[in-house]
Amino acid sequence: MLREIHCFTRVAERLSFSKAAVDLGMSQPAMSQAVTRLERAAGVQLFERTARQVRLTAAGKALLPYAAQVIDSAGAFTAEAARLARPTIHLAYPPLVGTLAARIARRLAGRAVGVELRAAGRSAAARALADGEVSAAILATPAPAQFVTAARFHVTVDHLAVPAGHRLESSAKVTAGELGGQVLLTPGTRPWAGLPGRSRLVADDDFGAALDLVAAGAGLLPIPQLLARTIRRDDVRFVPLDAGDLRITYALAWSKERVTPELMALVQAVQDALWTR
Repeated sequence: MLREIHCFTRVAERLSFSKAAVDLGMSQPAMSQAVTRLERAAGVQLFERTARQVRLTAAGKALLPYAAQVIDSAGAFTAEAARLARPTIHLAYPPLVGTLAARIARRLAGRAVGVELRAAGRSAAARALADGEVSAAILATPAPAQFVTAARFHVTVDHLAVPAGHRLESSAKVTAGELGGQVLLTPGTRPWAGLPGRSRLVADDDFGAALDLVAAGAGLLPIPQLLARTIRRDDVRFVPLDAGDLRITYALAWSKERVTPELMALVQAVQDALWTR
């Protein structure tokens, strides 16, 4: 019946059995027979046919929107079935590297592997990975010892978030020596190596919450340039930071007990994305 409904909508669009038949790669008699079968099944006449023209009847006009819905639903069913049938990887990632995660997903789509992305901080991502809720996670290193890691990459930290009105906000560039006596917000258990000042731990990879603390005057936050470019807040200022080789290192992590061909395809996609960026 779906084929007959499709024929009906095409004839209604073209108001021509011959043109509709050409569109669908059918003969005109086959098109006419399909519409006739639908009319018999529905118990109504859909078209008024003359030698010169084809017009929708009142019943045809009333039923046309429903026919379009049937075709749309059938297409959605087919697409969703295809999505569910293909192997899927669940990847947790910190929001900071969302651009990379999206690039990885696009690469895997070209290899017929689906990707479900889950933005999560380090602690939440590690728990999801340990519980088997995700297939792999991009984690700031060092990753928990029970996970296998590969495809390491670095994000340079070269800006400092300070509250609006802070004495450093007008600096052309803040040096490490100027941070003495300052409270530095530190992600998780990874102190900023080589920086003076006192550390205050904040949630892993949750730069949004850390910036709220900056705005409240609770401390200063070293951040990557990527965040400084994309985040706009009236209560926080971003100043270039010259603190040597300051960076956050990330790696793709997974459980050695859950290795699949799709996971290996993910590892390759991450390596390719890093190589071509």
